[in-house]
Amino acid sequence: MPVPAPSPSSRSPQPKRVRKSPDERRREILDAAVRLISERGYNGISIQDVADEVGVTKQGVLRYIGSKDNLLAMVYRDNYNVTGNIEEFMASGLPGSEPGDLRFPAYLRFLVAFNERRRMLVQLFSMLQVESFNPSHPLHDEFAGRQDEIWRYYSRFDWRIPPAVGEWDASMRPVVRRAMEIMDGVQLRWLREPAIGLADEWSDLEPMIFPSPLWDGYR
Repeated sequence: MPVPAPSPSSRSPQPKRVRKSPDERRREILDAAVRLISERGYNGISIQDVADEVGVTKQGVLRYIGSKDNLLAMVYRDNYNVTGNIEEFMASGLPGSEPGDLRFPAYLRFLVAFNERRRMLVQLFSMLQVESFNPSHPLHDEFAGRQDEIWRYYSRFDWRIPPAVGEWDASMRPVVRRAMEIMDGVQLRWLREPAIGLADEWSDLEPMIFPSPLWDGYR
């Protein structure tokens, strides 16, 4: 016996589809990509994975980001690389952030504290750094030149360093390199269990990078 169709008044109301602005949808896609890449790596995800995470179609994702490689560039360059910079440190009002008294160790403390608040992006960075050893990785050249780029960026600022160290351009590049290498290593340890405090660990290591009495009064 056929079942009569329900009358319009008895049908369950269909949920209204929420329309989001292009900026909201793009932010949603990038946040989903950060989560997925930090967990699986760039090579371990697809555009379809991102679409499923957001609840849109694959073509819907591509409409906002163009391609998978472009998605990676947006995630890395427009998220991880644009915050925690020296300009933000100088605007912070923290000790050692003032023009004329700009202290490099103080900036690194600021950066470590900043990174401690963005664990997922640090995990994303660490995952991409390892993946980029592969010459075919979209960020291979960028990571290969990362140390040079960091040095050029830091050298744009007038740091107050101990006179015994010498001039910034002539003397500080090995110090900067070692500090970045140590920071990368500490962040990897911080991402593992058992848990440690990133800022606490850096605080213990800082005197080895900027030892007393040489750096007293310049940290």
